[in-house]
Amino acid sequence: MTDEIMMEVHAIKDAIGDRYGNNLDALFKEIQLGEAKLKAAGVQILAPPADLKNLSNTALQRTRFAHR
Repeated sequence: MTDEIMMEVHAIKDAIGDRYGNNLDALFKEIQLGEAKLKAAGVQILAPPADLKNLSNTALQRTRFAHR
């Protein structure tokens, strides 16, 4: 990655931190509120997989690592 990309990533991270006062609990509550609004609008929110042992065999993992 270039330095410009890393600088932009850090700027975004810092902006998010400033918005929530570097409070992860506040950020998490905001995420939960967003999920609740999406559910109310009829969007299906999927739960994370319960069995992490088989995570490497999911379609997501196969897609993410297929190009390596």
